[in-house]
Amino acid sequence: MKDVFARLGADFFSTIVFLAIYLATDNVLLATGVAIAGAIAQVIYSRLNGKPLGYMTWASLALVIVLGSATLLTHDPRFVLAKPSIAHFAIGAIMLKRGWMMRYLPPIVVETIPEYVTIAGYAWAALMFALGAGVIAVASTGDLKLWAFYVSVIAIGAKIAAFAIQYVAFRVLITGRLRANARA
Repeated sequence: MKDVFARLGADFFSTIVFLAIYLATDNVLLATGVAIAGAIAQVIYSRLNGKPLGYMTWASLALVIVLGSATLLTHDPRFVLAKPSIAHFAIGAIMLKRGWMMRYLPPIVVETIPEYVTIAGYAWAALMFALGAGVIAVASTGDLKLWAFYVSVIAIGAKIAAFAIQYVAFRVLITGRLRANARA
């Protein structure tokens, strides 16, 4: 679990840096410049230490440079603010693959309710697309505080709530199916 959070932190490093600098200084251009520099430094550091760089790292670097540069050139922070939507849409597209969730669940779930696991996988994809659209809607307002609230509270809260609902639903479905099989 710690490794997952480390990877997520690395993937969203520039967004975290942007948000921290902006909240500390209330300066969009400074936060954008530092985020771009941080993303470049992160890649250089990884290369110097021989760490492999995945596709998401290179894609994130390109997005930070392109969207950050657009922000610096136009003085419009909405470009940087829209970046998390790209990640949501990409993850949502990956989640459209039938059965993607199977490898993350215990055998009892996969063996007992595989059809519900597939449905849950599609529900997660829909959630990612909805959250991505929400990021774009909030980013288009240009309100950085609203965006920070949406990205850090609403989006994360929605994922935690979805996980909790899925957990309870899977437990109820598995218990019901096991009881029905025992009676049969």
